[in-house]
Amino acid sequence: MNTAARSRSRSAARLAAVQALYQQEMEGIPITRLLREFHEHRLGATIEEAQYVEAEQSFFDDVVTGVDARRIEIDDAIADKLAEGWSLDRLDRPMRAILRAGTYELLARKDVPVGSVISEYVDVAHAFYDKRESGFVNGLLDAVAKEARPARAE
Repeated sequence: MNTAARSRSRSAARLAAVQALYQQEMEGIPITRLLREFHEHRLGATIEEAQYVEAEQSFFDDVVTGVDARRIEIDDAIADKLAEGWSLDRLDRPMRAILRAGTYELLARKDVPVGSVISEYVDVAHAFYDKRESGFVNGLLDAVAKEARPARAE
């Protein structure tokens, strides 16, 4: 797979991971069932006459299972960067899913550059929100990166 195709495939995997994490929080679906549903019916599928980019399935799986396995650590890292008086519960579910997926990558996927992680999840935020919220994602993930990868965050 060439670099551009891999980049598109990973972008699609990130968006799908955020959607899966949102769905998991909304419905409490067990992770194994959720992964199977996405593998069989969503990743690279045609939905409502729109063909979705084929997502890198192993990357999607890693983000979704990684967030699930490390949720407490991830939520603590996010909550630590929120403004005083704010809690994770005050954020809506799509925002929590975006921040959790991005924070997971910053903590666990040292093979992915900090700038790529932040840029990708800002792009995912654009699919759900206006510019202000995308800026919030950028700032929060940047703050997490400075702590999670101090030598690489600059």
